[in-house]
Amino acid sequence: MTENEISKVILDSAVSVHKELGPGLLESVYEIVLAYELQQRGLRVNRQVPITIRYKGMTFDAAFRADLVVEDKVIVELKSMEQVSEAHKKQVQTYLR
Repeated sequence: MTENEISKVILDSAVSVHKELGPGLLESVYEIVLAYELQQRGLRVNRQVPITIRYKGMTFDAAFRADLVVEDKVIVELKSMEQVSEAHKKQVQTYLR
């Protein structure tokens, strides 16, 4: 599967989880349930994967833990909040580079 195909399954699964559970739960609950849903759809999922960051010759081992890594291709960062802040946007942008 391509990253786009995997992303479509992730989004469909996330919508299904949200419809079933609704808003207001802890991120850890959504993480466990979404991982389960993705596995039920035949995808390989790893939770809390340490990610190394490299910056100008420096290496930061396990600088970040990805909530989910799907098929070793797509990082999923879950957020459970009433409103997205600038800090949340910055977190996601940093790891996409």
